[in-house]
Amino acid sequence: MRDDKAVLVTYNLTRTYGAVKALDNVTLTVHKGDIYGLVGRNGAGKTTLLRLISGQSIPTSGDLELFGTAGHGAFKHRNRTGVIIETPSFYPYLTARENLEYYRMQRGLPGKGLVEEALERVHLEDTGKKKFKSFSLGMKQRLGLALALMNRPDFLLLDEPINGLDPEGVAEFRTLMKELNRDHGTTILISSHILTELASIATSYGFLDQGKLLEEITAEALHEKCRTCLLASVDNAPKAATILETALDTNSYDVLPGNVLQIYAFLDAPQKVSAALSQGGVALYSLEQKGMDLENYFLQLIGGEQHV
Repeated sequence: MRDDKAVLVTYNLTRTYGAVKALDNVTLTVHKGDIYGLVGRNGAGKTTLLRLISGQSIPTSGDLELFGTAGHGAFKHRNRTGVIIETPSFYPYLTARENLEYYRMQRGLPGKGLVEEALERVHLEDTGKKKFKSFSLGMKQRLGLALALMNRPDFLLLDEPINGLDPEGVAEFRTLMKELNRDHGTTILISSHILTELASIATSYGFLDQGKLLEEITAEALHEKCRTCLLASVDNAPKAATILETALDTNSYDVLPGNVLQIYAFLDAPQKVSAALSQGGVALYSLEQKGMDLENYFLQLIGGEQHV
C-alpha cells in the first residue's frame, strides 16, 4: 500500500555522454509502497536513470534523495536497495543455492539463512541439485531476482525484467512482484516498454521519452483518463476547449498533445459535439468513441504513432 513518505526523489537529474543528453532534467518521486512503472521506448533513458539511482553511474548535474537523504548521504542507504539492471552472471555448473552462497560470501552478507529465504521468496527452493545451465529463462530471471533480494531490500530497481520471457514466465514474474509488494512491503521501480504488463501491476507511472520525463501519474488517475471518451482531432484544441465549456457547458475533457481532446460527456450524442465545434469555427478532422489503454495513452503523450 502506498505511503506518503518518499523512498526516492530526483531533482533535475541529468546525464550527458559527449553531446548526447541521455537524461534531461528528470524530477520524479517514488513513494513508499509504490510499484512505479517507468514507461519508455528503448533508448528513452530508462537504464541511464536506474544506473544513476543505484550508484552505478554519477549524474552530470542534478541530485537525488534516497529514504529522505540527499547528496553523498544517499549512498549509505543503497544497501537498502536491490538492483537488476543487467542479467547477473551465474556459474552454469552450480546450483541455485551454490550460486547465491557464492555471492553471499563475496558481499559479506551475514547468515546462511539469507540464501534459503531469497530462494523461497522467488519460489526456487525446490530446485535441488539442478544446475543453472539447465534452468529455463524464467528460472534464471527469478534467480537474478533472488540475488537482488538477498540483502532484504526495502527498494527494488528492475530494468526490463520480463524481456524474453514466455507467457508463463511473465505471469510468474507478475505474481512475484505483487507478492513482494503486498506481503513484504517492498517498494518497486520497474522499467519496461511492454506496457500491457506494467498495466497489470503498477500503482504509479512515469513516462520517459528522449531523456525527458513527460508525466507522472497514479494508476487511479490514469484509469480515469483512459475511460471511454470521444476522441476529437481538431485544428485548434484551445479554441475547441472554450467551445465545449461555453456552448456545451461541460469541462469534462482533457487536452492532449497534437490538437487532440478526450471528451467524457455526450458519449450518446456525439453529433452535438461536432455541431458545436463546427458552428464555433473549429475544423473537426475526426471524432470517434474509444477507451484508451496504457499503450494508446503513451502514444498520445509522445505525439502519435509516427514518433514510435
